[in-house]
Amino acid sequence: MTTEAERKMQFLFALRSRGVTDARVLTAMEKIDRADFVRGIFADRAYEDMPLPIGAGQTISQPSVVGLMTQALNIQPRDKVLEVGTGSGYQAAVLSQLARRVYTIERHKRLVTEAQAIFDRLGLTNITAVHADGSFGLPEQAPFDRILVTAAAEDPPGPLLAQLRVGGIMVLPVGQSDAVQSLIRVTRTEDGFDYDELRAVRFVPLVEGLGS
Repeated sequence: MTTEAERKMQFLFALRSRGVTDARVLTAMEKIDRADFVRGIFADRAYEDMPLPIGAGQTISQPSVVGLMTQALNIQPRDKVLEVGTGSGYQAAVLSQLARRVYTIERHKRLVTEAQAIFDRLGLTNITAVHADGSFGLPEQAPFDRILVTAAAEDPPGPLLAQLRVGGIMVLPVGQSDAVQSLIRVTRTEDGFDYDELRAVRFVPLVEGLGS
C-alpha cells in the first residue's frame, strides 16, 4: 500500500521527469494538494499525471502541463496574474503561491462557486474568482504582469494581448480545438510581441459567452 507521502514523492518525481525543474514551481505544486480539487470517483487518481473530468464538460489539467505552463510564465513575487479558465481552481491555487495577486475568470458559474469554496477553505486569500467571459479578459484590473489561458484559441485573443503590460508574459495553447495544439509563450515588448513555441498540448477550446 503506497502511503500519501510516497504518492506525493512519486508525483514530484513525475513532474521533474517531464521537464518541470523550477524549484519554486515544484514547491508550489507540493504545497497545493491536487486531491483538494478532484472529487468523487476520481479522487484516488489525484496524483496521477493525467487530466481528469471535473463537471460542466471541463477537466482538471494534467499536473505536468500545469507545471510546465506555470514554469513558462516565470512569475515574480510582485506579479499580478490573470488566469482565463478557472476550471477546478487547481492552476489558480498553484499560481497563488508564486504571485502577489491572482485573478481567475470562468464562464461556468458553478465552477467559480466550487473553486471559491476551496480557495476559502485553504485560506488562499490572494485569489479573486470572477464569473465572466474570459475571452475579454478583465480590463478593469489590467494591465497584468502575467496571463495564463487554459483553453485553446486559434490565435491569442486581442483583448488579452492588450491587457498584458510591456515586459509581461502570456502562456496559452493555440490551435484548432480538435487537433493537437501548440503551447505558446508571448512576451510583450516595446515594439510588439515575441512568440515562442514551447510544446504540443491538448486543451478544451476557448469559448466565448457565459456557460450555465
